[in-house]
Amino acid sequence: MKNFSWGHGVVIALFAFIVFILSMMFLFPNGQKNSEMVTDNYYEEELQYQDVIDAKKRADTLQEKPVYSQDINGIKIVFPKDYNNSNTTVKFVLNRTDDQNLDIKKSEQLDANQSFIIPAKILKMGNYTLRLMWTKNKTDYRMDYDVIWK
Repeated sequence: MKNFSWGHGVVIALFAFIVFILSMMFLFPNGQKNSEMVTDNYYEEELQYQDVIDAKKRADTLQEKPVYSQDINGIKIVFPKDYNNSNTTVKFVLNRTDDQNLDIKKSEQLDANQSFIIPAKILKMGNYTLRLMWTKNKTDYRMDYDVIWK
């Protein structure tokens, strides 16, 4: 048997480190899967983000806020009963956290019950971020909800 010297130890440690790094690259490639940007116009939206912050603050100050619920028909957004929707436009974006191809963007009209439904047929199981934006009398509001569709 040969004598084991510090040179042998360095070579074995270096080899073990290389094997470790390669195993991390090939066994856990998940980091590369979700490397897409949340939105294609990221930089333009970043410049307008102060407007988003202001809209969220205004929505936080509301006494009654829109709420969402889920059932077999889909996701139902309900505005407060006394909400006057005469000068209101409502938009929503459902951002899929793992696949932007499943994102949903629409404008909606509130029905007589001050609500609207995002139909279940356009939803896929998984996590969404619901961004609800509405403008009333030229004032913007925005609320974000984390939604898990099952």
